[in-house]
Amino acid sequence: MNSAVHEQNNEIIALMRDFVDYVKDFYEHLSDYPVIRSADAKVLERVSRQTIPDAERPLCEVYQELLQDVYSNTLLAQHPRSFSCIPSTASLLSWMGDVMTNAFNPHDSCWINAPAIALIEQKLIRWMCDLAGYPEEGGGLFVSGASMANLTALTAARDARLHWDERNIAVIYVSEQTHASVSKGLHIIGFDRSQIRVIPADADFRMDMECLAQAVAEDLRIGKRPFAVVASVGTTNTGSIDPLTEIAALCRRYDMWMHIDGAFGASALLSEQQRKNLAGIAYSDSLSWDAHKWMMQTYGCGMVLVRNQATLVHSFAAHPEYLRDSESGGTGIEFWDLGPELTRPARCLKLWLTLQVMGAKKMGEVIDHACNLAQLVEWEIDKLPDWEIVSHAQLGIVNFRYAPAGTDESERNAWNRRISKEITAGGFAQVFTTELHDKTVLRMCTINPQTTESDILNTIRNFVILAGSI
Repeated sequence: MNSAVHEQNNEIIALMRDFVDYVKDFYEHLSDYPVIRSADAKVLERVSRQTIPDAERPLCEVYQELLQDVYSNTLLAQHPRSFSCIPSTASLLSWMGDVMTNAFNPHDSCWINAPAIALIEQKLIRWMCDLAGYPEEGGGLFVSGASMANLTALTAARDARLHWDERNIAVIYVSEQTHASVSKGLHIIGFDRSQIRVIPADADFRMDMECLAQAVAEDLRIGKRPFAVVASVGTTNTGSIDPLTEIAALCRRYDMWMHIDGAFGASALLSEQQRKNLAGIAYSDSLSWDAHKWMMQTYGCGMVLVRNQATLVHSFAAHPEYLRDSESGGTGIEFWDLGPELTRPARCLKLWLTLQVMGAKKMGEVIDHACNLAQLVEWEIDKLPDWEIVSHAQLGIVNFRYAPAGTDESERNAWNRRISKEITAGGFAQVFTTELHDKTVLRMCTINPQTTESDILNTIRNFVILAGSI
C-alpha cells in the first residue's frame, strides 16, 4: 500500500475512535440538549464561504469542521421531546449496522454479489409478509423509504390492473389525509391530477366509505376505469387507520388494486395491543412500511411488500447482457427484478442486527409505549379548561388546541401557532401545528422510546404557561 494512503488510513481510524466516544457522550446526554440547535449567522457564513479546494486539506481540520459547523447545527429528531416528527430515535444498534455495512459497502442487487445478505433480506421480507398476512407467493424488497415503496407498488398496480389503452381513463382513489408521496408517485408513473379522486375523511379522519362508494359508482357511470384505492394505516396528521376491511371488499367487487400506505403505522403489527386495529391489512395487494419511522432505524430503511411477488417481476424485471453472469445463483429472481434500482445498498442489515439483539417482542413494546404516552397526553389535555382534543390518540399521535370560550377561530388559530413557535424556540420541546377541519391544532407524536411520562407532563405544563401569557 502507498505509504501516504497507509498514513491517512491510520489517521481515519484514529478519528473514528474519537468519533465513537463523541457519539456515546452525545446519546448519553441527549435529553440535556435543546431540541433544535440552530446555527448562528457566523457558522452559516463560514459554511457558505467553503468551496471545493484544488489542493488537499488536513483531514483533522475537515473532521472538526463537520462536527462543529454541520452535525452540531441540526434538529434533533431523535430527542425524547421532539414531538413534531414521526421518525423515532435511531438506536445505536441501527447506527452500528450502518457503520458496519458502509465499511464493507456490499452491492445488494443480486444473489451472487452477497448471498448471505440476500438470504437476510429475503428472511426479513418473508417475516413482514407473514405479519401482514400475505400468502406464500408474497414478497418484496427493501427501498429507501415509503415514497419509493408507494411508487414501486403503484407501478405494479398499474401494470397488473390496466391495459395500455385504459391508462388515460383510469381513476385512483385517495383520502384527503393520504400522504403527499402517493400523488407524487402517481404523477411520476404517468397519471394526471384529474385522475386522482380525493375522498373526504369522516369525523375520525378515516376515508369516508359512503363517499368512496359513490365516487366509484359515478366514475363507472361516466365511462372511467376505477383501478386502485390507496388506504392509510397511520396517517401523518392523526395516526388514523382507514376502514381496511370495507375498502378491500369494494376493491374485490370492482377488480381494483388495494394499496396500503403503512409507512408509519404498519409497525403496529408487532404490538399485541395494537395489531387488532389493523384487521383487514391482509386483504391488500401491496403495502409500504418504513423501519426508520417506528422501528428505531436510521434513515433509508423502507420496505415494499406485495401479495404476489410476480407482480413486481412483471413490472421491473430486466435482463441485459452485462448482467447475465450475475444471474447464476439463488432462485433466479434477483432484487433488481423487483424494483427500480439496480445498484442498491444493503439496507436490511441494520434492521436485522437490531431485531437479533432486541427481539421482536421488545420492538412491540416500543410501539405500546408510544401509544400509551399519546393516551396520557389526551387524558391530561382533557382535564384542562379552555383546551380541546381535536383528534383522539391513535398510534402514538394526538391533536389538540387551546380554545378558550368566547373567542373566534382566527384568534384560536393564531394562539396555537404562537404556542407552537414559542415552545419550540425555547428548546425544551418541539411541537408543530397542523390543520384539521380548518382548525390550527397542536400535534404531538410520542413514538420515541426514550420519552418518559415526565417529558409529557412537563411539556403540557409549558403549554399551560404559554397559554396563560397570551
